[in-house]
Amino acid sequence: MSAIRATQLLAGLVLFTTTACSATPDKSTAPPQNTTAVVKQALTEFYTPGMGVGIIHQGETVYLKGVGQRNLAGNLPVTQSTYFRLASTSKAFTAAALAMAIDEFSLSWQTKVIDILPEFQMQDPWVTREFTLLDLLTHRSGLASGAGDSMLWPEPSGFSREEIIHNLRYLTPVSSFRSEYAYSNLMFITAGEIVAQLYGKPYASVIEEKIFAPLDMQCFAGDLNDAALQNAAMSYGHSEERGLYAIPRNAINGTELVSAAAGGIVCNAEEMLKWVAMWLNDGQTADGETLLTPGQIAFMQKAHRVLSVSSTDEEWDNTSLKSYGLGWRLSNVYGHKVVSHTGTLSGYQAYVALVPDSELGVVLLNNGSNYGARSAVMQHILKAYIAPQEKTDWVQTLKDYQAEREAIYLDNYSVPEGTGEVILDPLAYAGQFSDQWFGQLTITMINNQLRIQSEKMTTLTGSLEAFADHTFVIRWDNQNAASDAFIHFDVNTRREVTGFSLYPFTDKEKASHEYTDMYFNKNDSEKLSD
Repeated sequence: MSAIRATQLLAGLVLFTTTACSATPDKSTAPPQNTTAVVKQALTEFYTPGMGVGIIHQGETVYLKGVGQRNLAGNLPVTQSTYFRLASTSKAFTAAALAMAIDEFSLSWQTKVIDILPEFQMQDPWVTREFTLLDLLTHRSGLASGAGDSMLWPEPSGFSREEIIHNLRYLTPVSSFRSEYAYSNLMFITAGEIVAQLYGKPYASVIEEKIFAPLDMQCFAGDLNDAALQNAAMSYGHSEERGLYAIPRNAINGTELVSAAAGGIVCNAEEMLKWVAMWLNDGQTADGETLLTPGQIAFMQKAHRVLSVSSTDEEWDNTSLKSYGLGWRLSNVYGHKVVSHTGTLSGYQAYVALVPDSELGVVLLNNGSNYGARSAVMQHILKAYIAPQEKTDWVQTLKDYQAEREAIYLDNYSVPEGTGEVILDPLAYAGQFSDQWFGQLTITMINNQLRIQSEKMTTLTGSLEAFADHTFVIRWDNQNAASDAFIHFDVNTRREVTGFSLYPFTDKEKASHEYTDMYFNKNDSEKLSD
């Protein structure tokens, strides 16, 4: 690192850690003007049916409302108690539970993972031995961003948490341990199992007993009760061809998700304000009980990994420093320290933000698939408190930004072109194939069409379309669940198919992708057909 860059980072860190003392809190507890109108506009412009919104300021709930619809088919409204998936805003709950366990069991953030989960194993033995509890939450494992997510999504997943942790050993690092930031859901799932192991009970039970019950939160890390299901939001996507459409595979159906510790908790805006209030009240519950110590809060909300600052961050938020804490992202926005995290699943978008020096907390939960809705509303609310001089139309700004990004994408987009023919008889490519961690994929000939089916991930079904040589394109049945992919078969000197690899459907070279560590060997020579 250059001396100039080091000086810039140091200056940013000093600014970042002193903003709480230098900023002057806004004394007004009134909600921002036109909030409901902005929410409605954002829902319309970004194809999102409904949103739950909560704002707490200086210890008071100043805004709590459901806007739009939780279920279009039933014409049912979103209320302040409508349930949504929290997606990755679940991570802060896992981080908090681990912090509580560390205090309760006299551990430290430097405790080795294998001292609690001996079965934990990365590819590199040294990394396995040195991996700490802190490493689990700071996205510095050395794996590619999103490595192993194929075991989680598209739902429903057929993998257990034990299988997911076991399969870490098959994932190839793309950087040195602790050298790069790369987002990891699997490490948070591992952290959840650490918590379960320490307390001797399932992850969902720990979250219920250690967090939800003390805060009197009617939320769920495990199975939902019938009352909650009656007010659960359906998940929706949007396309020009289909308009708004339901995504049943991601809908809240009442059962616990294997991804709970990384992104599977279910809650609503009203209950989430209790969670936000605890963070703003130095870890104290409404009854004065200490849930998290001030020391742990400070440790979780300090910079553990420096993140890049984009030109958009600078332009919109006057940001000079961004970082990742533990289950939270940190940034300075117009001189204020903002602690936040987003959550994204197909059909659900979440955004939780804290501004400690302004005693401000915001919760946004919606049932759409376009990040523009949550981003525009959060910008409107935060700027009203911490940068009231800003009069930006955030809905229009996000629309323009997305249009620009789409234009750049389309300018660089090209469709791979093949001959439309393969070398062997299509039936020769049928069979059962297995990867050592992803499991079995079966290819069959049905009505003169090659079909593919995953054993573990039942949503992954599709048709094979001849591309060229020994390569096909997989056209997945559920285009919302998975993008088209190449499937390239290997053939021996006897012209027998021996296995295949998968690759994203693009003509661009990708060193790392969701299929990088998969290779499917043929189980036997039998050709399957109906």
